[in-house]
Amino acid sequence: MMTRTHLLILLLGLTQLFSSCVIRYRFNGASIDYTKVKSISIAEFPNNAPMVNPTLSSDLTEGIRDIFRRQTRLEVSQKDGDMELEGEITNYYITPMAISADSYSAQTKLTMNVKVRFTNNTAPEESFEKTYSAFQIFDSSSMLNDVQDELCATMIKEIAESIFNDTVARW
Repeated sequence: MMTRTHLLILLLGLTQLFSSCVIRYRFNGASIDYTKVKSISIAEFPNNAPMVNPTLSSDLTEGIRDIFRRQTRLEVSQKDGDMELEGEITNYYITPMAISADSYSAQTKLTMNVKVRFTNNTAPEESFEKTYSAFQIFDSSSMLNDVQDELCATMIKEIAESIFNDTVARW
């Protein structure tokens, strides 16, 4: 018959055994064959929209580069990657939305459109050209300059995630 000491040692041993076995899953969505694809080049996305936000081009470019750095093992460069992303901001504009009782706009919509060209040099059939769009609505009593940075950050995140999903996650 087992003594208390033997039972305690057995339980500690089993606990150690099971706690050292850990299965980890990553759900970043990337389906990349790292034996073939080692790098992605992401060129600067110029702002060709009629309405100009001076930091939008660099913020968008860095937002796209950042998602690939965080969620893949790809080397991110500006040119000559196994996969290539390039494009431009084609539109950035505001639109009055809801009209209040005094005939003034109660809400305003800020919209950004980005044209993207994706080239997969290891699997050319996966290459595409597509326009992405995102918008944010804000209260018309706020000045655009006061809310623009926050709204742009949200739109950039949304567009960067869509580009990521279409290029390497293929959802």
